[in-house]
Amino acid sequence: MNDALGRLREQIDALDDRILALVNERASLAQAIGHLKNGNVYRPEREAQVVRRLLAENAGPLSAEAVERLFREIMSACRALEQPLSVAYLGPVGTFSEAAAIKHFGHAVQGLPKASIDEVFHAVERGEAQFGVVPVENSTEGAVSRTLDLLLSSSLKICGEVMLRVRQHLMRRMDAIAGEGGLDGIEVVYSHAQSLAQCHEWLNQNLPQARRIRVTSNGEAARMAAEDRHAAAVAGEIAAERYGLTIVARDIEDEPNNTTRFLVLGIEDAAASGRDKTSLVLSTKNKPGTLLELLTPFARNGISLTKLESRPVRNGLWEYVFFIDIEGHRSDAVVQDTLAAVEPHTTLLKALGSYPMATS
Repeated sequence: MNDALGRLREQIDALDDRILALVNERASLAQAIGHLKNGNVYRPEREAQVVRRLLAENAGPLSAEAVERLFREIMSACRALEQPLSVAYLGPVGTFSEAAAIKHFGHAVQGLPKASIDEVFHAVERGEAQFGVVPVENSTEGAVSRTLDLLLSSSLKICGEVMLRVRQHLMRRMDAIAGEGGLDGIEVVYSHAQSLAQCHEWLNQNLPQARRIRVTSNGEAARMAAEDRHAAAVAGEIAAERYGLTIVARDIEDEPNNTTRFLVLGIEDAAASGRDKTSLVLSTKNKPGTLLELLTPFARNGISLTKLESRPVRNGLWEYVFFIDIEGHRSDAVVQDTLAAVEPHTTLLKALGSYPMATS
């Protein structure tokens, strides 16, 4: 038994040495590419192609999620050899927005938490951050209106998307945990209003006597729980890491497939990756049949719409704009032909960006 275990560990050590050498060799090549590009080593379409190819080649036992996370971190560390990317996100630290930024860019970035979605946009527009990450829609709560409003007026482009499975956990200070279940002594639960709503039934069954207090973010909830032995927070795993809390109950959300979609914003969008989306905003005159006129060219050319969201125009009574996501890149001939056919029927047609589809 001991001899067999020793031989297996020797094989692992040898493999680790080879992996280390290969990762450093990759980093050297990334540095060389960065020098040729004057330091601009981040190309969203290229990273999407790398991840997709590796997922297609993955034979296990590692899951697709694990492979993507591993190589995102390798690419992040290689990029940071030149200069870490600066990424603004809806803060404070410990929010799902920070988790989305890390999922997309890896840990080797300079994170800039902002107090509002507006401030994330402004940070990228002013050049304070190279990229921004903002929520745009949730599978149970719907669209994030402020993000849509700012996309309409901003010059920024969408250059990526992140799909984040929202996992809600109950967490508290380690020195406050008593009893086998870890729930004894909890008198108050802090969280964002949406998170409290998403965990309503679990809290009813497991902590019916605890007061539920709404705060501005899950990160703020975790910070407050870290200061009170009789408090707990509902938040994501990253909040527990940031504030030194212990998770005492995992995945307590009532809807197990709750997912939030985030957008990555930059000065430019992405080149074609081979599997892309294009986001548009359109408006038209308020008369019968106009929406059909807008949508017919997409159907005729076989372009799939993945989203259609209407929003009232702030300065017009009963006038609307339509946010549309389509499959394909703005440089594709069929997309260009379709938009040329749509434009005569619009009073506004704005391309918000083309970008790689999220892999998961």
